[in-house]
Amino acid sequence: MPRKGKNLVYAVKISRQWARKLKVLPTEVQDLFELLVEDLHEKGPFRTEWPNYSPLKNDYYHCHLNRNWVAVWEWKTESIVIRVEYVGNRGKAPYAK
Repeated sequence: MPRKGKNLVYAVKISRQWARKLKVLPTEVQDLFELLVEDLHEKGPFRTEWPNYSPLKNDYYHCHLNRNWVAVWEWKTESIVIRVEYVGNRGKAPYAK
């Protein structure tokens, strides 16, 4: 796992597909997602302070942005790249990747 040093930050990648979909989410959810991205960028993929954070299978992780909305991201050990794979309604979230 990369060690966090003074200059180590993680690169958070959001696909064009999800960047477009983010624009139609409620403003509150967009704001929470921006905070999550900042946390992922500065602190890495293990965001235990976020509600319902948990690791999923195959290097995927998730947390709730609020009661109805979630984010799912992928992070491979030894990498500084975190890829956002889903942001949306928790009923449609790909928990079983």
